[in-house]
Amino acid sequence: MAIEMEPIGFVSTSARDIPRSWSISDVEGDLIIDERFREGMRDIQPGQRIYVLFHFHRSPPFNDRFLRINPPVRDKKIGVFSTHSPFRRNPIGLSILEVLDVSDNCIHVRGLDMFDQTPILDIKPEECPSP
Repeated sequence: MAIEMEPIGFVSTSARDIPRSWSISDVEGDLIIDERFREGMRDIQPGQRIYVLFHFHRSPPFNDRFLRINPPVRDKKIGVFSTHSPFRRNPIGLSILEVLDVSDNCIHVRGLDMFDQTPILDIKPEECPSP
């Protein structure tokens, strides 16, 4: 079975040093969403936290040597699915970012652990709005 995805936008940041995880990042930048999807981001508000799914577009093709890796914060190898490693069978990343501002098709965020021009696959709220 083949699964194909198309980005809804991309990351824009001038930061050169990108932390390995959103949980330790204070890097700010923008999520530039394709104009076709602007209506879908209408209810995103400053102060909200959002899940951002993205493509690890710089990662090498996956092979079995990435099943157990030695993360920089560990002193031994562990299974890839127990890590935030970008070396994955399906190169999909997930970050939880703080929304600082929303303007037109741009979401200004804090907590980036993505490089400039990283393709964004989807955005979801940390909490669903009340009915």
